[in-house]
Amino acid sequence: MSDIAIRAGDDTRRLVDQKRRQDLVFGVVGILVLFVVMGLLMTLVADLLIDGLGRISPEFLTSFPSRRAAAAGVLSAWVGTTLVMLVTAAIAIPLGVGAGLYLEEYASKNLLSDIIEVNVSNLAGVPSIIYGLLALGFFVYALDMGQTILVGGLVLSLLILPIVIVATREAVRAIPSGLRESAYGIGANRWQVMWSYILPSARPGILTGAIVGLSRAIGETAPIITIGALTYIAFLPPAPVTSTPPWINFEWLNSPFTVMPIQMFNWTSRPQAEFHVNAAATGVLLLCMTLMMNGFAIYLRYRLRRTVRT
Repeated sequence: MSDIAIRAGDDTRRLVDQKRRQDLVFGVVGILVLFVVMGLLMTLVADLLIDGLGRISPEFLTSFPSRRAAAAGVLSAWVGTTLVMLVTAAIAIPLGVGAGLYLEEYASKNLLSDIIEVNVSNLAGVPSIIYGLLALGFFVYALDMGQTILVGGLVLSLLILPIVIVATREAVRAIPSGLRESAYGIGANRWQVMWSYILPSARPGILTGAIVGLSRAIGETAPIITIGALTYIAFLPPAPVTSTPPWINFEWLNSPFTVMPIQMFNWTSRPQAEFHVNAAATGVLLLCMTLMMNGFAIYLRYRLRRTVRT
């Protein structure tokens, strides 16, 4: 073996050893950063639980806000949050999934589709206050829809719509091309391929993205405050379901409302320590609702993947 080959081998080994050391250093730094971040997060969550867990009770969940901290509750806040999330899901999920499927499967690949794709990706990073200002100017002032549950659901739908679209497109892209080719090979048209093969296979990823988007929307405060949601409300909207025909009532869509993040903001802005305990308890409830939504997304993804495989 020549000296040149020996030197080349030595240089290669030194380079490999150097890269391995760099990978080791990077891995150690990454683990340290992970432990620091998780430690801070767990500290904040533990502090929230210590302050607010003891305040949660049936009376706290079934009482309206009050000027006396001991008698205050979150009934109107969690009911308003639930109704706003229903409107958000009913608007954002169908529109987002439909737009994602169209852009990925039907839209022609040209300059216009490229512009739309870039704008959808950029909209996912727009601050939420911008959506609130848009809703205030268009829905509240231009269309005169007022500060209602419907407007709250619309603004949060706009907020998470890019997330649902991107999640839908990524779920569709993950499907092997052989599935489409096999479906076309047995004589299926484009709609049949989409409805019977693409959509069932992409459903776990789509639902996961939709629920992750809803998990972000449930904690948003800026756009809801911007459109004029109430900070103190001592009544409930009309019930969506009635005991008399036609059994469904839509008057609640035009009712004023508040949500749990706004209730937390209202209580933390007060100087009394008892209201801060109420805010911590509300934060625990909001955290539980978010964890339940994410857990439901994981369960759905697991069940749907098993269904697709079988």
